[in-house]
Amino acid sequence: MTRPAVVLACAALVLCIGTGVRAAFGLFLQPMSLEFGWEREVFSLAIALQNLLWGVLGPFAGGIADRYGARRLVAFCGLAYVVGLVAMAFADTPLTLHLGAGFLIGLALSGTTFGIMLAVVSRVVAPGKRSMALGLVTAAGSFGQFALIPVAQLLISQLGWQHALLGLAVIATLIVPLAGAMGGRPAAAAPGSQSLGAALHEAWRERGFHLLFWGYFVCGFHVAMLMVHLPAFVTDSGLRPEHGMMALALIGLFNIIGSFAAGWLGGRFSKKYLLSSIYTARALLIALVVVFPLTPTVLYVFAIGMGLLWLGTVPLTNGLVGQIFGTRYMATLTSIVFFGHQVGSFVGVWLAGYLYDTTGSYAGALAVAIGLGLFAAAVNLPVNERPLAERRAAAAA
Repeated sequence: MTRPAVVLACAALVLCIGTGVRAAFGLFLQPMSLEFGWEREVFSLAIALQNLLWGVLGPFAGGIADRYGARRLVAFCGLAYVVGLVAMAFADTPLTLHLGAGFLIGLALSGTTFGIMLAVVSRVVAPGKRSMALGLVTAAGSFGQFALIPVAQLLISQLGWQHALLGLAVIATLIVPLAGAMGGRPAAAAPGSQSLGAALHEAWRERGFHLLFWGYFVCGFHVAMLMVHLPAFVTDSGLRPEHGMMALALIGLFNIIGSFAAGWLGGRFSKKYLLSSIYTARALLIALVVVFPLTPTVLYVFAIGMGLLWLGTVPLTNGLVGQIFGTRYMATLTSIVFFGHQVGSFVGVWLAGYLYDTTGSYAGALAVAIGLGLFAAAVNLPVNERPLAERRAAAAA
């Protein structure tokens, strides 16, 4: 049996690569659009499709991991990531871009990011240390953003966008050997234990499951919209591309702190109140770049603040799913909740591109993002954090 520390380290590295490479896609919007004469909606739709497919396929990937183990799934999705990046590098029409960046990379992300990695870690870590472990692994994903965005920008400036994508494909090949630590088939369920169908039915009847879904929708809207469109928003505002790259890198750097802190706090305080606070603070930060002229100082204050909040929702939301429903089918249940995140990602990326093309400004998309932040702050508050097993025991007593 693989030691928990090894599983945690390998899961962290997979997340570091998977989310780090994905975080760099916004840097390719302008060079690819300019070379082929595409409107921004073309690239935006490709990334929106990627996010949507990632969410649609996530529950199926979670079901496979819950039943057969994550090792082969992660290796297969790692290969899909490499092929998708290569296809994206040679895309010269909207269709080929959508197939590579949208379908193949969307498939790859369903098995190489949070839903699978955090479930794998949750099963090997003691309950008292689980929230902290989830925060550590999520922080690794943030480090990938901090480390790989400057690498991607350097490759684009030195070699061009096509060779930069091929360089990222080489990095993504590391996911395949790292999958070896993900473990084989999970332990067989004890006789009389809950089936997957029963777990899904129970989750569907629990109001908190739906509330977490819609809260995650807003997280996806924020993260995907900013990841793809922030570099273009920065240059549209008169700053240099390097400012946009630095802003994304700062978000990744400070989210290392934010994710770790969210995991630590989630083990000591109410997770739903922490989530509500994060979404409120996000809305205020987005309002900052709407109200004030965008200078490097304003941009970097925004990036640092957003970085502290960026993926803090992940260990808290996933931790709540495990806390309420248990870890036996956590990969499936967290992947379903994460589907809400990806629907939000699809809407955020596409809507920002559409509104820009029709109005010439990102102001409308930013206004929607502020309103949704306040909505998510409210929707997390009614979640009942008490484990269902405890509720059933209390009812039977």
